[in-house]
Amino acid sequence: MSQSPLKPEELTVPVPGGDLAVLRWPADRPDAPTVVAVHGITANGLAWYEVARRLAGRVTLLAPDLRGRGASRSVAGPYGLARHADDVAALIAALDAGPVTVVGHSMGAWVTALTAVRHPRLVRRVLLVDGALSFPLPAGVREEDALAAVLGPALARLSMTFPDRSAYREFWQRHPAFGDDWSDGIDAYTQRDLVGVEPELRSSCVLEAVQTDGAQILLDQEAAGAVHRLPCPAELLWAERGLLDEPQGLYDHQRIGLSGLDRARVPASPVPDTNHYSILWGEAGAELIVRRLLGDVPAAE
Repeated sequence: MSQSPLKPEELTVPVPGGDLAVLRWPADRPDAPTVVAVHGITANGLAWYEVARRLAGRVTLLAPDLRGRGASRSVAGPYGLARHADDVAALIAALDAGPVTVVGHSMGAWVTALTAVRHPRLVRRVLLVDGALSFPLPAGVREEDALAAVLGPALARLSMTFPDRSAYREFWQRHPAFGDDWSDGIDAYTQRDLVGVEPELRSSCVLEAVQTDGAQILLDQEAAGAVHRLPCPAELLWAERGLLDEPQGLYDHQRIGLSGLDRARVPASPVPDTNHYSILWGEAGAELIVRRLLGDVPAAE
């Protein structure tokens, strides 16, 4: 019986600055492949609960809390996308799991691409989910304004406190991207983010980490170039709608064309009827992610 998607095993891996927390959903077969899943900028490893549920033990799924988030909140800086990529590589090496498939959502897609570029012997294939393509800021737009516009409520909550867990739940239930899709899985994922004691609960995300990583998404040339230098098979899946469920998503056919992505090397496909979040845990997005992850996994005999 595979591990419950809401109650995976928890382990730690030593990295510079502390111990990285890792969620593990084990495979049902000892010879099954391993997939490493990398979350977004203010998320945590439990964001992959629905993908884990649908994988149903056909692979071992490893999802770290990146440094400065979740149970890795206390792992010291410096932060940055390359640092996260090296942490992912340290995880793969420490568990003797490589080479593996790595999947990343949002900021995790940039980290995934960087992991493959910086540590090609550890990564055999990547799946990028609504992230990894960078665009230059328009003239006169400050990075902090651009970051606030993109992240919206996810960034605002880092300076907020909540009197109890119900208040945090209500905060997220008002998020326009979730709509009527609230579930036990979303609840467990968002509750994992809370630290502190009532009546001053707050997000586990370290503001410095989010600011550093967000600025690199917008401006770092190594991060921007990684998707164009991938040494392994890759695919990009993108959401039709945005972080607030707005009609314009992070990407569209025109933006992908302008990015210079070589779609012969990195096919890019929209996932209909998804936004930036539901592409990960809604039925259409999660099912397509799982199909791509299982594309070359042998069927059980």
